[in-house]
Amino acid sequence: MSTIGTIFRWILSRQGPLSSSILKPPSLLRRVKSVGSTLMPISPSSVRRAAMAGTEQSIDPITFEVVRNKLQAITEEQAITLKSVSGSPVVTEATDFNNGLYLVDGSIVTMGPQVLFHTGTMSSVIRSINENFSENPGISEGDMFILNDPYRGAIHQPDVSIVAPVFHNGRHVAWAGSCAHQLDVGGMSFGSWAIGATEIQQEAMLLPGIKLVEGGVLRQDLWQMIMGMTRLPHMLGLDLKAMIAANNVAARRLVELMDRYGGDTVDAIMRGEIANSERQIRDLLRSLPDGVFRARDYIEHDGHQNVLYQVCVTATKKGDCLTLDLTGTSPQAPGFINCTASGMRGAAMTGLLPILAPQIRWNEGIMNAVDFVAPEGILCNASWPAPVSSGTISTAWIVQNVVVAALSRMVTCSPELSCEGQAVTKGHMMVMTLAGLDRDGAPFGTFLLDSTAGGGGAFNDHDGLDGSGDYCVPRPAIANVEANEANGPFLYLYRSFVRDTGGPGRQRGGAGTSLAIVPYGTPGLHAMMLGHGVEVPNSVGQFGGLPGACGRNFMLKDAGDPEFVAGLAGDLEEILDLNVEELGAKPGRMWLSSRDVLGYAFQGGGGYGDALKRDPEAVRADVLNGHVSVAAARSQYGVALSNDGIDHAATEVLRGEIRSRRLGGTVPARAAGSGDMRISSSRFSCDCGCDLGPTNGNWKEHARSYRVEATSYGEHIRTHVDLELYEHVCTECGSLLEAEVVRKGDAPLVTLMLDAEWSGDMPTQPYERSSANAAA
Repeated sequence: MSTIGTIFRWILSRQGPLSSSILKPPSLLRRVKSVGSTLMPISPSSVRRAAMAGTEQSIDPITFEVVRNKLQAITEEQAITLKSVSGSPVVTEATDFNNGLYLVDGSIVTMGPQVLFHTGTMSSVIRSINENFSENPGISEGDMFILNDPYRGAIHQPDVSIVAPVFHNGRHVAWAGSCAHQLDVGGMSFGSWAIGATEIQQEAMLLPGIKLVEGGVLRQDLWQMIMGMTRLPHMLGLDLKAMIAANNVAARRLVELMDRYGGDTVDAIMRGEIANSERQIRDLLRSLPDGVFRARDYIEHDGHQNVLYQVCVTATKKGDCLTLDLTGTSPQAPGFINCTASGMRGAAMTGLLPILAPQIRWNEGIMNAVDFVAPEGILCNASWPAPVSSGTISTAWIVQNVVVAALSRMVTCSPELSCEGQAVTKGHMMVMTLAGLDRDGAPFGTFLLDSTAGGGGAFNDHDGLDGSGDYCVPRPAIANVEANEANGPFLYLYRSFVRDTGGPGRQRGGAGTSLAIVPYGTPGLHAMMLGHGVEVPNSVGQFGGLPGACGRNFMLKDAGDPEFVAGLAGDLEEILDLNVEELGAKPGRMWLSSRDVLGYAFQGGGGYGDALKRDPEAVRADVLNGHVSVAAARSQYGVALSNDGIDHAATEVLRGEIRSRRLGGTVPARAAGSGDMRISSSRFSCDCGCDLGPTNGNWKEHARSYRVEATSYGEHIRTHVDLELYEHVCTECGSLLEAEVVRKGDAPLVTLMLDAEWSGDMPTQPYERSSANAAA
């Protein structure tokens, strides 16, 4: 009995009290706010969700734990099925997909650890189908619906969702959903990235949620219509059947679970999981100070002109509620970089989950504590018929960045959560598609996702990961070079880390990567490249950390015959010594002959803390492993290296000179501490003790602020003609408190303000992880 009692106590400590109030099903009724042509879910911030009328059930903790983990196992089996059936390298190699289980109303119950954008938007997909098609054509057992319309729940058209209602004993009890990026869904360009589009109808087929499977039978009329609109019907067809198979597996497993434990019991546990997560996230929010936390980021080139746009977020935390207000974001663009409300919600959810809920089950309960404010017609809440085919890698990506930056500032106020605050991970995305004939003369097309290997943002207690994978993919993957070469008529000249791309800081941002390819075994290929972050350092740092490197697209025309070009295989410097052509953020479509080299480089992660506070031994190690140059060690970190190692005396002098230069030539009045900003007794202060004003004011008014040239951050930082860089430093010790990217003519952003006195202290030293945290 003592062993059983120990198990019960452990489960209760993990879950909190499993009272009938926790397991009581929450209301299916949701407040919605009309946002253009999209109904955008919005949670009330002042009133808890009402309990659904019904019989309270007493579920023992063991059953609760077994069933909740079985639900997650079902979602894992969905993913295994999808990858096993799919033939697309986007799914099998790069894992650009996700699966999940949902309540009847679309609320998320479980989600996979692949691309989080997808699960966040599939809930919107299900709500759209419920709203539009419940009566006609109706939702029945054995049906499945296919949707890729961004104004009805998708992020952009290539992200196709197939969702299946799950029935138990004739009652609709849940949904199973799968979403995966498709290589081509028609439109004006291969890959359905419609650079140059002015309206959504030009971009790709639009599937509003049609019933593709009816009563368990695939509808051939609709199937053949869809296959007729893609350039790669064999690829699209296999992926759609893979999603159908994944949903069938999920539906079968869920029905088996309900047969074993009872439909009402499993339903109550699904709702209890959501209620549990909502309770935990609200408890966490209550532990944080009330205040306002802001961030903004920029995106260049809208597909027509190199115009600069901005995305702003104001995260307001009061009590147990969080409001994300996107007011201040640029109006929607004439080009394809916009995203709709569903994309904004999915991206915000992606930015929020790892920071606020690293140890909470990820489901709808977390989002119940979050309100959204987003004026209609802005870049991240575009109105019909604005083009959006690049929205997922453009505006939605930037929404993720600003949510990460703002919420990282918020959790820094908590000693318990400060370890989750971080700089931005690879704040951009670059797309390269290749199409033509393969080595056998058959049609070929692919979408390279090597660009996931950017640098990870640094934390306050450790460096960012080199080639970390994208922030939106908790379980990142990248295709092997050999697999890509085997599947397509091209060769890699190199794929490697690039020196000096990680943002300098007390903790360094992760290094970014670069690659170059050449067609091989084919006369040439139609290529397309687009993205952002070539002229915007999106991977911003935190608390004095510098931004990671910008991205880069380049071409070497007429390099030689294929054998000579293949012989160029080496590192980035070797290729760039041949005077490559810089292509900018959105070069678009181009012909790539077998004599041409095409390459791109990806952003590094932002740094955390003042780089002059980095341990010189860590800087020396970075130089030895090739991630930092000797020149950058001196100019960015103030570390003087000699043949024998570190010249400590010269390093001390060099760091003093840099701090003096930051103060306009004045000798620092105080010695710099080893940490970052502090919050204590309602005051901001530098770690050296310099007062920076009240916590309900703008600390930057008490700092020295000045503009710096992008070249001072190294060769990999470039700024758009409408952008400039600012530094804000302590007036007493010269420590860098924030490096900021600002549109010309705009004031620096007030990034952090607390409503009232906060009794906790902002950590001044790197967070020491306890054994429990380390194990988690």
